[in-house]
Amino acid sequence: MNGQTDWSELFFSANGRAPRMPSLIAAATLLIVAVFYEAVAGSTLHWITGWFVYPPLVYCGACVLSKRLHDRGRSGWWAALVLVAIVAVWPRPDSFFDFAFTLVLIWAGVELGAMPGEAGANRYGPNPLGPPLYA
Repeated sequence: MNGQTDWSELFFSANGRAPRMPSLIAAATLLIVAVFYEAVAGSTLHWITGWFVYPPLVYCGACVLSKRLHDRGRSGWWAALVLVAIVAVWPRPDSFFDFAFTLVLIWAGVELGAMPGEAGANRYGPNPLGPPLYA
């Protein structure tokens, strides 16, 4: 990404690294699209059109999560756990397992939303913010 965000690469490729702010913006965008779809689609329409709406949302979410996980030095496969947790608690948690999935989402929020990426290059590529500046 090298200083500038390539949004199509962020949403449609799981390779490489992504900085925190563009990843948060992309995740919020996907969440807003899902919430808007849920609000607009009735129960009948939801069962018909959901097969066309959710797969692209899940794919884009997996790409965004994978890139952010790579920036933290983690495997992109952890995105599967986060996506399962989102699906499990959507639209609201109801059971004990949903409590466990909520803990996963809290971990993901701290790990991916609050913690900075690894300084310098890692096994997933160079730092998307460029080389670290030292005083």
